[in-house]
Amino acid sequence: MTDWQTLYEKYYSDNRPLYELLLKHSRSVADKALAIAASHPELGADNTFLEEASMLHDIGIFLTDAAPIHCFGKEPYICHGYLGAELLRSEGLPRHALVCERHTGTGLSLTEIEERGLPLPHREMKPVSIEEKIICFADKFFSKTRPDEEKSTAQAEASLAKFGKDGLDRFKAWCYIFL
Repeated sequence: MTDWQTLYEKYYSDNRPLYELLLKHSRSVADKALAIAASHPELGADNTFLEEASMLHDIGIFLTDAAPIHCFGKEPYICHGYLGAELLRSEGLPRHALVCERHTGTGLSLTEIEERGLPLPHREMKPVSIEEKIICFADKFFSKTRPDEEKSTAQAEASLAKFGKDGLDRFKAWCYIFL
């Protein structure tokens, strides 16, 4: 079992507002992911991993520059997934790292990264495992700028629509599976 709280303390103890925001957001994502898994036992999701990885999916945000949410790092916010993945790999958590790397939007293909000129490693970053997909999906219902609100499906779709058809299509396909 992974002790996500130890990692929060290690990386966020000097920024309490961000610690609290990360905790609130990640707990919301974890609760939604676990509810999806409970509603769909046929998917065979690993609930222990779902909770751990949900709590760690945004561990890299402190490395980014997003002052409105108390992030004072140097990298663009879109990099938080792969930066969190590198951090979790260094902590010996390669499976959890994949969730970090693959949860941005509804995941990013190499083609999307290249065509949009995103400052990300040039590789596939789309969710593969059922747990990765569930966490990525659950994450789309919660914003760090409005941490007390759960988005409706229509609001989540509207947020994703700004970034292109591919991600929106993945989200809509997941709606049929997870809702």
